[in-house]
Amino acid sequence: MTTIDIREGIQFGIGGDVALFCDTYTPEGASNAPAVLLLYGGGWRMGERARMRDHAIALAERGYVAVASDYRLNPKHHWPAHIHDAKAAIRWMRANASELQIDPDRIALEGHSAGAHLSLLAAGTPNLTEFEGDGGNPGVSTDVAAVVAIYPPVRFHIGDERPSGSTAASALIIEGATAELARAASPIEYASANYPPTFLLHGGADKVVPPSASLRMYEALSAAGAPVELKMYANLPHGFARIPSLAPLLHDEIANFLDRHLAAPAAFAAELTELQAQMTQARAAAS
Repeated sequence: MTTIDIREGIQFGIGGDVALFCDTYTPEGASNAPAVLLLYGGGWRMGERARMRDHAIALAERGYVAVASDYRLNPKHHWPAHIHDAKAAIRWMRANASELQIDPDRIALEGHSAGAHLSLLAAGTPNLTEFEGDGGNPGVSTDVAAVVAIYPPVRFHIGDERPSGSTAASALIIEGATAELARAASPIEYASANYPPTFLLHGGADKVVPPSASLRMYEALSAAGAPVELKMYANLPHGFARIPSLAPLLHDEIANFLDRHLAAPAAFAAELTELQAQMTQARAAAS
């Protein structure tokens, strides 16, 4: 079993007048390792970084340095404080890459529910001034190399008309919500060919964030030419990632995605090339 160095309560920045903290999970012998920032869910109103402990340990056991971080919450703190804090955590990780024993070019995001929204938005808006905030390490890039989003809100609406895959903007923007602000906070609006590799996971029986949210995000990224994968779990509700019997499967699926795109893309490319060569030979032999 991998020995993991867990360090809790490390300050990574400041949001307004609020100190922001994270916990780090480092596998023994880590050096220039791939890293994952984990953002918890809770409707932008509740939650804590300790919720991500099991997921962080699972990643560390597979060779990743995991960082579970705080972000400010409604109603005390208003949008865009939440994304400012997520970006501050990315900058802190990159600025402290040597101390964290991570590769600054191999930082990924994993978010659940509200944290998945923040992860997708951060992935699609690297270095966008309006979302960067001033939480620390100014000028450090907020680019990420991959993103995993579990039952993510991807689009927000104003009023009673609800587009496919949409969530009421009032859930996130509690004061002064407008159609313009709702669009700006919607990760789907930033789909482009430059969007990092993305893994969407959703339950088919989700009554909190509709399954169509991940479907629409998948379609938008696919149409833009970005690498994206979608796993829809039949009959599972919102929050299914907390079901103990599903945890090993989820951890393996997420690690497999990250391995292919972050930890060992060259090895996977070689496997793919070999498969394609075998298929070409098989077709030639059959003709």
